[in-house]
Amino acid sequence: MPRAAPVRAYSAPRRRLATHPKRVGLASCRDNPAATTSTAVPTPTTSGETTPRETPTQGEPTLPTETPFTLTRFYGQVVLDSTRVGRDAARIAEEVIQHLAGLVGAHVHVTLEIEAEIPDGVPDAVIRTVTENCRVLKFETQEFEEE
Repeated sequence: MPRAAPVRAYSAPRRRLATHPKRVGLASCRDNPAATTSTAVPTPTTSGETTPRETPTQGEPTLPTETPFTLTRFYGQVVLDSTRVGRDAARIAEEVIQHLAGLVGAHVHVTLEIEAEIPDGVPDAVIRTVTENCRVLKFETQEFEEE
């Protein structure tokens, strides 16, 4: 029996951030042998006491303390097991979508994309059933095509 094609669920649009800002900081530190990190060095104060002061040490990466910009978009794509779509989609809704949709002002769009390859061809009865079900379920696009 041919294996069913995977079902993909993802949020739109299909653009990704080129790099995550924290990873940029780490990567640039790893790639730069002159990158530094901080260690505590005593520094005299006006009252004569000494307090630790952060100074750079050669060869160790520094982590950025603040993100230089605010992240405002999320994109995610996952391939679901076609025999357990309901379970997997429910888990994604609970563990990902719910957190994003709960943010004030958030506009979350979820799209379900289905791709199926049937090497022996699709029977006419299945074509009629799937086409009608897609119409009733208000699919934006759907079609069968030849290879």
